[in-house]
Amino acid sequence: MSEKIRKAFENGKAFIPFITCGDPDLETTKACVRAAVDNGADLIELGIPFSDPTAEGPVIQQANVRALTGGVTTDKVFAMVEELRKDVSVPFVFMTYANVVFSYGAERFMDRCRETGIDGLILPDLPYEEKGEFSDVCGKYGIDLISLIAPTSKDRIAMIAREAEGFLYIVSSLGVTGERSEITTDLKSIVDIVRQSTDVPCAIGFGISTPEQAGKMAALSDGAIVGSAIIKLLAKHGDKAAPEVGAYVKSMKEAVLAAG
Repeated sequence: MSEKIRKAFENGKAFIPFITCGDPDLETTKACVRAAVDNGADLIELGIPFSDPTAEGPVIQQANVRALTGGVTTDKVFAMVEELRKDVSVPFVFMTYANVVFSYGAERFMDRCRETGIDGLILPDLPYEEKGEFSDVCGKYGIDLISLIAPTSKDRIAMIAREAEGFLYIVSSLGVTGERSEITTDLKSIVDIVRQSTDVPCAIGFGISTPEQAGKMAALSDGAIVGSAIIKLLAKHGDKAAPEVGAYVKSMKEAVLAAG
């Protein structure tokens, strides 16, 4: 397991922003990553754009379209990560779809992850039963394959948790990503089962947009993950979004730390 990912959860509760690479362009992505880190982000989820992102709601789907229309490729994303690694040391985790890795070539993809300094990989469309297809090659290159636990996982929660690497991504609500006015899932009972099954940290994502929600989720778990609310800032401010993203991350990190 990546020591770097474990360390990301050691400065109080973790705040994890998600950014779609190349929306609206890769220079803006770099500026937003740096702004997020400067304002307390503990780990960054980087989305590799894909034409059919089934787990995403309209906000992140549109970000994928904007990035792909702008000509972003997986190779260009790797080159961007290499550049960021010159001055950014927090863990990076890719979030993308199995097809992206398959079409690139799983061995080649993981090798490039190791070369550029990617610490983990999240594939929301990879069922637990099929993760063997990727876990061996991830292990070979030292990349944590991060599992998701959904409200529907029920009897499988302990099983998924026992094999967890990096951190566990607990999905707060049924459906796709996007902001929600309230989160009604009984997350405490899910986290309790996770805690009994593993000492791997867990963070809650999907539907979190306000500092108040982030604080509540961090109080239950080890951290909060936010995507759509950040992507909305990018949609609104375009290539001038970095200061807005930085200010937003600062307010969210303060909220999760207060929940500690």
